[in-house]
Amino acid sequence: MAEWSTRQATEADVEAVAEVRAVALRGDLERLGRYDEHRVRQRLRDGWMPGNTLVVEEDGVVVGCVALRPAGTGEDADWLEHFYLDPRVQGRGIGTALLGGLLEAADRDGRRVRLNVLQGSAARRLYERHGFELEKEDAVDVFLVREPRPRYGWFEGESGLRVGGLRSS
Repeated sequence: MAEWSTRQATEADVEAVAEVRAVALRGDLERLGRYDEHRVRQRLRDGWMPGNTLVVEEDGVVVGCVALRPAGTGEDADWLEHFYLDPRVQGRGIGTALLGGLLEAADRDGRRVRLNVLQGSAARRLYERHGFELEKEDAVDVFLVREPRPRYGWFEGESGLRVGGLRSS
């Protein structure tokens, strides 16, 4: 099995990540009647913030990403965004490892985390296994929230993953 790693995203990663997004979301978007080949890529380009994003690589090829946008003024939670893995690498524990690291850091800092996932997406099960709960939903999106879980024994530097100024291991 190939090795995967994470690194801080750069502006130059946007097109590779937009392609991963298009591939990863295609089935769910088609099921919902919302797949548009241009729009699926453009939405990522429009919201691309490499400073909040980790790129996932396997053998030097971009196979995914995850972003954690710190809470802004008037917001009570960080937003987990742009969490996509190429279907060829799904099911190998990469998503679980990434999400676990991000949530451990949020717990350590006492931060609530929100996200939205497409209706019917298998990714919802991953989020619920990690403690996310339903906040609201509409015909297309399900909005989930996770309260911070205090953990004892956490010390600065134990985790290579750092969010809110993401740092990869």
